Amino acid sequence: MGGLWDPLDGDIDPAQLCQALARRARQAGAEVHRHTPVTALRQLKDDTWEVETPKGTIHADVVVNACGYRVNEVGAMMGVHHPVASMEHQYFLTEEIPAIRDLAHRVPLLRCPISDYYSRQEKNGLLVGFYEQDCKTWGMDGIDPKFVNALCPDDLDRVSDVLEGAFARMPALMEVGIHTVVNGPITYTIDGAPLVGPIPGKRNAYCIIGLRAGLGEGGGHGWLLAQQIVHGEACYDTWVIDPRRFTGHANVELTALKAIEDYQNEFRFHFPHEHRPAGRPMKTTPLTPVLAAEGAEFTVVNGWERVDYIKPTPDFTETLGFRFNEVQAVVAEEVHAVQTGVGLTEVSGFNRFEITGEDAQGFLDRMFCGAVARREGRVGLGYLLNHQGMLKGEATVAHLPAGATGAARIWYGSAAASEYHDMDWLAAHVRPEEDVEIRSLTNDWTILVLAGPKARAVLAEVARGDWSAAAFPWLSAREAFVGIAPAIVMAVSFSGELAYEIHVPNAQLYAAYLALRQAGEAHGLRLFGARAVDAMRLEKGFLHWKAEILTEFDPFETGLERFVRMEKPEFVGKAALLARQAEGPRKRLVTLVVDCADRWAQPGSSVMLGERVVGTVTSGDWGHRIGRNLAMAFVDPELAATGRALEIDMLGTKYPAEVIPAGPYDPEFTRVRS
Repeated sequence: MGGLWDPLDGDIDPAQLCQALARRARQAGAEVHRHTPVTALRQLKDDTWEVETPKGTIHADVVVNACGYRVNEVGAMMGVHHPVASMEHQYFLTEEIPAIRDLAHRVPLLRCPISDYYSRQEKNGLLVGFYEQDCKTWGMDGIDPKFVNALCPDDLDRVSDVLEGAFARMPALMEVGIHTVVNGPITYTIDGAPLVGPIPGKRNAYCIIGLRAGLGEGGGHGWLLAQQIVHGEACYDTWVIDPRRFTGHANVELTALKAIEDYQNEFRFHFPHEHRPAGRPMKTTPLTPVLAAEGAEFTVVNGWERVDYIKPTPDFTETLGFRFNEVQAVVAEEVHAVQTGVGLTEVSGFNRFEITGEDAQGFLDRMFCGAVARREGRVGLGYLLNHQGMLKGEATVAHLPAGATGAARIWYGSAAASEYHDMDWLAAHVRPEEDVEIRSLTNDWTILVLAGPKARAVLAEVARGDWSAAAFPWLSAREAFVGIAPAIVMAVSFSGELAYEIHVPNAQLYAAYLALRQAGEAHGLRLFGARAVDAMRLEKGFLHWKAEILTEFDPFETGLERFVRMEKPEFVGKAALLARQAEGPRKRLVTLVVDCADRWAQPGSSVMLGERVVGTVTSGDWGHRIGRNLAMAFVDPELAATGRALEIDMLGTKYPAEVIPAGPYDPEFTRVRS
């Protein structure tokens, strides 16, 4: 038994809150049109909107979909589908309870994760709500236009199992009657977090939807949305609630399945590396069943099944939690294979755009704050900034052989989750006079990563040509055949070992995989997964988008000075970055070695100096090649020097941590160049 007490928890009267918001909005110049349904939305050539209503047309610079359970009726007017589903949710109000009436204080709001109910005081009785397992979606086949200020039929039989738990914990409930039963729809998204921000593929269109507790959350989320509309970005990185984190896979049926699953797990911890089963598999490659037969355990990235690690036995299971578990030894073996021999993994869903046109090179020069590879056959890593000079994105740019027209043919590659985000950002910055075409290839190609000191020997057996370090050095790209499969091969590495990214059309992916597996047998090739890659990238000081690469920090604060060319005449965010340089850094990204062997630093963990919070962890894991527990964190700039002693709060205990140089494994990059 145990509990947590929050002295700031409470409740608010919804009617009074709405009246207060409307009153203050009017005072600020807003018009509130009551009893005025929207019947149509039309976007004009200048990207402003006409909002049709029975009372006339309203011209708007920006529209915001904040329509609750009617979100997709309004979305349809804009030609978009929002991954939001509604669930019936029930609570009841009791008659007066004498024990509550006679108390000298209010009864605390109670949430019971064992019996899946919550309660709070309502006058001199209780409001008791339930999250039952036998839950029910609502509105899947359309919503009656007359369903306004309405409720669903009562169905307490559906919550009888939860009700028994509530009665057992609060016996007073068995002594009073039920005054009112309320059953109404609440909205859910695929991952339980709301959708607050730009609507994918639309200009001057935003949403604030999928809020399960809109009255409680609306103030903070509305504040963040207002900043995005006015300034183009919020003061905090809002990716966790960004509507563009879901892409084309987020259909009606998947959303409903995940909504049910989330509802059923309302009061349950979501552990690190936990990937719940509803709606899986959603996006797969031809290798997914092949790798599953090889023992692959999968994680999910933007709906894609991606290899997490290879199970040593068919019945191997992971004990989920916040400490290192039995998977650590498995990952250690995978890392060892990559470090000493050769490993192979599939990277599904990697975001990939082909950018062509006479002005493609100049366009990318303007979008990236640093140098962009110009020579055919070269690959470069670069960073995009927003108009505040903060980090917006990270991408590799590869110059491939020119197309039939002779114009530049460039591949832009970025994190799987960034697909809609990056497309919106790039498309919004193509000037009308520019000849630039951006085409997504994300769903058509998949990467096979061959990594380790023996990777070149394996590749040379299946692909004709000279693959020596002299002929095909680090950061090179060329077209080739891997066995009979056409491919684009790039000499890049996220592990810090000699490695090749082999980009293969999905139709030939299995053929390429077979060729590599057969050639790798003589070299002891071993499969590895994303868990090993993440551990290795920390040892190299490589960053993750939306872990270390955040819109809250600029490239100098993030340690990316070498990727910035301030001498360039123009790039997005340059003026703001110049101003930020004059102000000096607010934080610095550092790598820390942590004196702890049984747990890793979770993102969001506090970095401490004495009793003062001086930073926040972004990533943590065990560095198997250097044998140390590593973390990355943003800390106060005066504490970023190598050797600085700090502490990290992990599960309530502070552990010693020391700032070390970034990328402690092979800091001279000799292995990737070998």
